[in-house]
Amino acid sequence: MVVPSIKYQLFNMQDESVLAKGLVERIGLEGSVLTHQPAGKDKVVLNGDIKNHSIGIKMVLDALTHPDYGVISSMKEISAVGHRVVHGGEKFADSVLITPEVMKALEDCIEMAPLHNPPNILGINACAELMPGVPQVGVFDTAFHQTMPKHAFLYGLPYEAYEKYGLRRYGFHGTSHKYVSQRAAELMGQHMSNLRIITCHLGNGASIAAVKYGKSVDTSMGFTPLEGLVMGTRSGEIDPAIIPFLMKKEGMTADQIDTYLNKKSGVLGISGVSSDFRDIEEAAAAGNERAQLALDIFAYKVKKFIGGYVAAMGGVDAIVFTAGLGENSPSMRDKICNGLEYLGTRIDPVKNNIRGKAQEISVDGAKVKIFVIPTNEELVIARDTKAICASLV
Repeated sequence: MVVPSIKYQLFNMQDESVLAKGLVERIGLEGSVLTHQPAGKDKVVLNGDIKNHSIGIKMVLDALTHPDYGVISSMKEISAVGHRVVHGGEKFADSVLITPEVMKALEDCIEMAPLHNPPNILGINACAELMPGVPQVGVFDTAFHQTMPKHAFLYGLPYEAYEKYGLRRYGFHGTSHKYVSQRAAELMGQHMSNLRIITCHLGNGASIAAVKYGKSVDTSMGFTPLEGLVMGTRSGEIDPAIIPFLMKKEGMTADQIDTYLNKKSGVLGISGVSSDFRDIEEAAAAGNERAQLALDIFAYKVKKFIGGYVAAMGGVDAIVFTAGLGENSPSMRDKICNGLEYLGTRIDPVKNNIRGKAQEISVDGAKVKIFVIPTNEELVIARDTKAICASLV
């Protein structure tokens, strides 16, 4: 079961400062709560009976305008709302102003993202109800990867499966891959159009992208976020024949095998410890062999994808680590990069001893630069929203 939540940030786009941020959790369940963090003030925890997204967003707006812990005087100061939308299929190669036609397209994509698009649609409808007339923008996880060529995104299925059902690789975490590849170019003092960058978004959900001259040309996640790397609870790529084999042996239904692959596999299933890499690293350090095996498998898979993408792009200029694990685990970064010296790169152990900070961590003079860059998907959404809404004035 997916427990719906609402994550939000309020930006002042004159200087891109964050005025407030927060999270509404357990919508429709007991123990629902809003955690609100105004800039420069103490965190506020608000419990309530949050039955649906409309109530949750109403609580957020009330918190933003509250006389004690609010950051704006009225809702009139909110000029636009940007939404992260997981799946836009082939319909959207960029962020768009949300219209009735766009909403219809999002509904058409539900079968490709049944766990994610319905809550996205609920959030958009709730904002439209509570803030009539305020423009809304959809920013798609899949959009950045729409530059992939057919030879990269098509599966070895009959072509009719693509034409009839859209069965192809779409890729996800697009806003993150876009942001960190742009930041890497800035840190190198170059333009993205001159660089080949491999971006590693490593967390409970994990994906890698090959960004060649500013465009995504391949990525590890596929038709759904299940494909690719071993993840927290997701299996990543497996032999497709395993699915009917398990269904027969274990008497599983389609829904049960879906849960098995998405919620019970990955490093959780391998280690038997946790889906949280921090717990697994701690268990491995204490001598748990399965926990160590889970870390070894994860690092090996990442390294394989990096090597494959170097080949796909005909070389690489920079490798970027981002997201929870990528930003905060020096040991995992070292484990992944150990053996990539043939590319002309090596991690500097002193530089690598950082967490959540944008910095080059490769040795001085390395041909291929290695970076840690904290992702900022919310800022990408805010920037795209501002750019689109500027044309409405």
